Amino acid sequence: MLKGKQSWIFNNRPAITSTGVSGGPFEANGMLADDFDLLHEDLWMGEDSYEKAHRVLMEDASRIALRKGNTEKKDVQFFLAGDLINQITPTSLSARSLEIPYFGLFGACSTSMEGLALGSFIINYQGANTILTGASSHNSAVEKQFRYPTEYGGQKPPTAQWTVTGAGVALLEQNTGQANVPVTTSATIGKVMDLGLTDPFNMGGAMAPAAADTISAHMKDLDIDPSYYDLIVTGDLGKIGQETALELLKDKGLKIDRDQFQDCGLLIYKKDQPVQSGASGAGCSASVLYGHLINQMKQGVYKRILVVATGALLSPITVQQNETIPCIAHAVSIEMQV
Repeated sequence: MLKGKQSWIFNNRPAITSTGVSGGPFEANGMLADDFDLLHEDLWMGEDSYEKAHRVLMEDASRIALRKGNTEKKDVQFFLAGDLINQITPTSLSARSLEIPYFGLFGACSTSMEGLALGSFIINYQGANTILTGASSHNSAVEKQFRYPTEYGGQKPPTAQWTVTGAGVALLEQNTGQANVPVTTSATIGKVMDLGLTDPFNMGGAMAPAAADTISAHMKDLDIDPSYYDLIVTGDLGKIGQETALELLKDKGLKIDRDQFQDCGLLIYKKDQPVQSGASGAGCSASVLYGHLINQMKQGVYKRILVVATGALLSPITVQQNETIPCIAHAVSIEMQV
């Protein structure tokens, strides 16, 4: 059901019945290592290129989610997923091996919630019984495409963020009324926003206005206060973007407590890991949500959360042409069904 100008209410409350999360060696040393289902010992993952290793991440996470959900891939109607690499080829190659009807998505780092929102909409209106949805990124593959190969050893400014090597996937199904299962209850689809920033090393600052706009629209459309949620978590704004988003939300008349407002890019790594302003990548919010946050919800830490994944819709070509950075944010509310 459409609510307000840009939000959906999922009256049938699609259920997240299982998840799969895979990561790399840097994530194995991070804060949330215990919330990953599989952690690879090196960035190559048995392949001869980083892009092929990126494919492995998504395949691993998808198969883990299916196994944990006791579901065969033949019983899944659609696979909705994406990544950051040219023409989302790692995800498309994963879809080739999964053999599930496929929607390839690109929302940059907002892809995780783009997929969850669309998947929930499809299931809510009986367009499918079971959907697999997720997102992924690989540090070395993404850095090579958007900035410099890691072997180059280029120095990064304090505003830069570390691309997560990880994939997060959810098995989304029709709600059977089972208790202690996270369900999606609403989604707010963001608008593309561009405030004129051109620095590809300051993604958090560029994406913060989109995050604030989507959060504000969500509260307005649903006629609720931020206090409705135990946690509002953004995808990967990092230190710079989080501070900016808080100020923008304050200007919009939305007061959110710092403890209530967190960022996946600030949760995943330890303080002594050299990640500058925090983490980023399409796999950032996907792995933190489908690993750590879903686990926390099942443990009773949170009952209601709003996940706002942010994405910078730039490409190497637009950066070379001095184009500004358009950004977007999509939000999905998740609640524990008791």
